[in-house]
Amino acid sequence: MMVETDNDVLIRPATPSDAAAIARVHLTSWRGAYAHVLPAEYLDSLDVDERASRWEKILDAGRGTTLVAEADGRTLGFASYGPSRDEDAENGCLELYAIYLDPESWGRGVARDLMRTVLADVPTDVQMTLWVLSENDRAHHFYRRHGFQPDGVERMEDIAEVPVTEIRFSRPPER
Repeated sequence: MMVETDNDVLIRPATPSDAAAIARVHLTSWRGAYAHVLPAEYLDSLDVDERASRWEKILDAGRGTTLVAEADGRTLGFASYGPSRDEDAENGCLELYAIYLDPESWGRGVARDLMRTVLADVPTDVQMTLWVLSENDRAHHFYRRHGFQPDGVERMEDIAEVPVTEIRFSRPPER
């Protein structure tokens, strides 16, 4: 699946050779999106090489589907999804594991195009969920625009010894 968008962005399946670019986007996005939530020392300590190694293993194993969005030979963002990892997930439920953009691409329609490409791959009779930090209002708004709503399930995580609340959003199947 390759999708050319209206804004000259190519969305295509990721390969292991994309691991370093995905890791760069992942960490740059975290630093931009979570600076008000997580300690700067922690965000600064995140290692792109370690993250690239993790992404290479994920992509080599073929776990789920990962798409990259690129323009002018540069990776602008990525999305990753597959079977839900939640204990209470119904059979066949999918989960959006990650969708991140380089902050320079925020507000340019790249995330929208990535999300539309993901959702076009999800059968209409399949539920999809995702987890998002409760403090990430920008993401909440984005997910709501794409048919996701909080489903009442929350979980507490510790990231860099900071307790954070994650909210599960769900996009119900069309029946």
